This record gives sequence, structure tokens and C-alpha cells, in this order.
Amino acid sequence: MTRQWRRCGAILALVVSVAACAAASSDARGGYLATIERYITLTSSVAANGDLNPSAVVVAPATIGKLQAGDVLVNNSNNISNLQGTGTTIVSYRPSTKETSLFAQLPRKLAGCPGGVGFSGSMAVLKSGWVIVGSAPSMDGTTATKGAGCLLVLDAEGRLATTWAGPMIDCPWGNIEVIEQGERATLFVAMAGFDVPALSVRDPRTGYPVTVRKGTVLRLEIALRDGAPPELVEQTVIGDGFSERADLDNFLFGPTGLALRPDGALLVSDGLDNRITVIEHAATRTDSAGTGTLLTEGGLLAWPLNMAMTSEGTLLVCNGRNGLVVELDPMTGRQIYARWIDIDQTQAPPGNGNLFGLTMKPDGRGFYFVADDTNALVEATR
Repeated sequence: MTRQWRRCGAILALVVSVAACAAASSDARGGYLATIERYITLTSSVAANGDLNPSAVVVAPATIGKLQAGDVLVNNSNNISNLQGTGTTIVSYRPSTKETSLFAQLPRKLAGCPGGVGFSGSMAVLKSGWVIVGSAPSMDGTTATKGAGCLLVLDAEGRLATTWAGPMIDCPWGNIEVIEQGERATLFVAMAGFDVPALSVRDPRTGYPVTVRKGTVLRLEIALRDGAPPELVEQTVIGDGFSERADLDNFLFGPTGLALRPDGALLVSDGLDNRITVIEHAATRTDSAGTGTLLTEGGLLAWPLNMAMTSEGTLLVCNGRNGLVVELDPMTGRQIYARWIDIDQTQAPPGNGNLFGLTMKPDGRGFYFVADDTNALVEATR
């Protein structure tokens, strides 16, 4: 996620044509991405307080409180000074009316959340209207002052209900995967902050900040009872050993995207190692699978970040190092197709650092994503 200040004035007029979104492909037949015809900027994510840098994007599954089924929630990771790990706002876009509103704004300092509030790319909405959002906070926008953060639980009115923190939670980072079953729910979220040193701590061999292999994937079991806030009842590390590193533009590198396969395996994007791995029996295993088994690496991938399963059973992965989204077979790892969905020429390559959050539309005929360069919510549709 490039964190440089971008111009926002022309956001609402931006429509990226199909011709401009040139595709790169490893399969001439294309795939789900080949059916996408339009890219339309829907709204700005910039909040009234100046918060910017959209990270997570999710769709409300039900109508409750301030939420209407189909509403798109986007959180901001940076404050008006563009410091990472300092954003505290969530904006809501309603496709039926094209209205944008503030869903929630939290205080920067919050008891129970180590280091305070600075939203990350972790967010989910349950069918009961509870919103879970991750905090990966910093005082000055760098890992030198980062806190462990927490997971924050908001009600459907955008009010803080409770926080979850502890030794297994350190900078929740990528998209949250959810399994809901009546009065129980299972959440999966990657953690990217364990023992990450400051930018000034350099690896003498590479000159880059030191990489540590302590990133995890955490499974959380929660109870949902009679309208009470979700209760965290169990935590299990089901994956560990993923690469983490401090970064000037991106705050953190670490495990990011998660996606559940129909067979119960959890796919994990490991950006620094430029690969996607598989954790088998994700919902039931009682131990860690380490980094899992390799699904695919290299090729069209370029720092893979958030992921989403399409209605046709393929996997979409957005790249952090260019403006491409990659489609692949989640069972075999075969890379099917890639398409430029952000072609900002001010980055090299185009779109570098602009993509992070990505989620499917409820009708399956496209997806929503956030573009950091324009602080925008964009719709990709057939």
C-alpha cells in the first residue's frame, strides 16, 4: 500500500475503460476476469476528519441498525497527516442510493487496545450486524512506535462494543474469513506484527529492514448470544513462520490475504515470499501447519495481498507491486489470467502500491476494490 499523498479532486469522475485495463495472461482462454467489462469509481473513502488510505472493503450481509444489506464498508488506515496506523474511520457506501456516510469513528487512544487505534486491512461483518475490524496502530506512522493492536467489535450502529487483545494478537493485517453457524462463528485473520523491528534495523546482507519469520494465522471461535456482543471463547494458531518486515511506504509486510476453499483448506498469501500456501483442515485442526504447503508462487504474482473466491470457484488475488489482479485455480494453483485494474502511470510499474482490499459483489457479477492512489472505492463489473 503506497502511502504517498494523492490528489482526490477527480475521483468521482474516474471511469477506467476496458481497453485501458490491458490484461496479461498465462491462459489465452482467460477466466472470470475476462468477463469484467467496466471499472467505475463509486466514491471517495476520505472521511470528514481527513482520514485517508482505504485498506479493507467488505459488504454487509443483512439489514440491521445503520446497515442495509449490500452496503459497502471501507476503513481508512491513515490520518489527515497521512501517517500509517493512525486512521480511525469507516465509511459506508450504499449502492441503491449512491450515498456515502460515516459509519464509525473511534478515538485514537482506547483502553484495551495496546497502542491505540489505527485501522488495518482486517474487517468483517457478521449476519447479525456485528462489525469486526483490526487495529495495527502506530504513533508516528512507522513500526518504531507500533503497538500490538487488537480486534475491535462494533455494533450495527457503528458503536464500539468490545475489544479482543492478547498475546496471540499482534497487528491483524489482511482480510478476515468467516464461517457462521447459528450461535457460533469462526474467524480467520493473519497477524503481521510479532517482533517486527524498526526500519532502522537493517539486514547487512541486503540493506533492507530485517525480515523475521513470525507471522501467524489465527483462528478465533466466538459465541453469538441473544444480541449480546460476540464473545471470544477460543484462539488457535493454525499457521506460523510467515515473513514479516517493516517498510517505509507500506508500514508492514506480512501474511495478508485469506480465502477458504470448499474442501475446508485455508489459502494464505505470503507477500514477501511471493507465494500462496495452503493450510489444510483450517476449521478443525488443533495445531499449526507452519506456513502450509505451496499452492503457487512467482509467475503473475507480485507481492500477493488480499484474496476473494469468485462465484465460479476461482480465486482473485490483488498484487501489491503492480496494479494487477490475478486469477488462479485454488485447487491446483494454475495461474489463469491477470488484469490491470489500476493503471496509474505515476507508479512504476503502473499501479504499484495502489491495491489492497478486495471483495466480491453479492450478485457474483463483479467485485469491489479500493485504490489507494485516489482514495477511492471502485466497482469492477460485467
